[in-house]
Amino acid sequence: MSDPAGAVTGITESPAGAPASPPLPAAPGRPAGSGGRGRGWPAKLRQRGIGTSWPALVSWVFLIALVLVVLVGPLLISADPVRQTSSALLPFGSPGHPLGTDDLGRDELSRLVHGGRPLLLVAFASTVLAAVIGTGVGLLAGYAGGAVEQVLMRTVDLALAFPSVLLVILLVAAAGPGTTSLVGGVGVSLAPGLARLARALTARETARDYVVAARLGGTRTPRVLVQEILPNIAGPMVAQIVMTLSVAAGFAAGLSYLGLGIQPPTPDWGYMVQAGQEFLYSAPRLVVLPAALTLLSVVACNFVGDDLRDALDPKGTA
Repeated sequence: MSDPAGAVTGITESPAGAPASPPLPAAPGRPAGSGGRGRGWPAKLRQRGIGTSWPALVSWVFLIALVLVVLVGPLLISADPVRQTSSALLPFGSPGHPLGTDDLGRDELSRLVHGGRPLLLVAFASTVLAAVIGTGVGLLAGYAGGAVEQVLMRTVDLALAFPSVLLVILLVAAAGPGTTSLVGGVGVSLAPGLARLARALTARETARDYVVAARLGGTRTPRVLVQEILPNIAGPMVAQIVMTLSVAAGFAAGLSYLGLGIQPPTPDWGYMVQAGQEFLYSAPRLVVLPAALTLLSVVACNFVGDDLRDALDPKGTA
């Protein structure tokens, strides 16, 4: 006989001694009991090995916040970073000047916010230039081999024989101070290191079966390099390029400090340190704030580069 309760509820009791029916599986792509929580983009990034350590996570947050402040901050701050006033060396918390003013009465907060943009722009542009030159030379040398590789890599070794700082100063001094020469000098000086890495990775991939098959199939050299080899060396290269970004930022700030970089009155963190060192004891904030921002940016780029290297090249094959 059927159980009346079962007729009402639509549930039939299992025979005596039979095991209970297993619970329904969770929806695909969502862990059981999670309720859909913890599956946002931060969790996905951690699954890929990005931002798993505290230094890396803090560095990611700092760099993203810095970029947002540099891009959006100038639109929110009304003070002119180059306008000189009679209110010189106002302290912290002054009305209308939260971080005070410099020796020429210019708002320090506005100068810090505006000063990050040219530094990041020069660092990014010079890193892109170094990546294009270095990756291109390394791809060609590692793929061609023979005399082509010898000529290209001996030229790279010659460039690496010069200290990077000295090479940058010579290139920028020869072209004259300014943003364009700064980008070119820093980019050219950083390209050899990327070229050596790209050559090593390309030589490794050139011996793989998929490259040999593409070459035997009549695929042209540019297509083999761009469509076959480049995607397979992109991981280690991207990680190294991000770490190169920190070096470029340090070079840009250092050359601005020496007067060979971004020229006044454009605010720049490196030049702000040089201009404020005269007041290091009476108004240390004029030196400490831009120097601290520059240092934190360089350190954060290093941690982010290490994080990307561990995530994109976990076996350290580079």
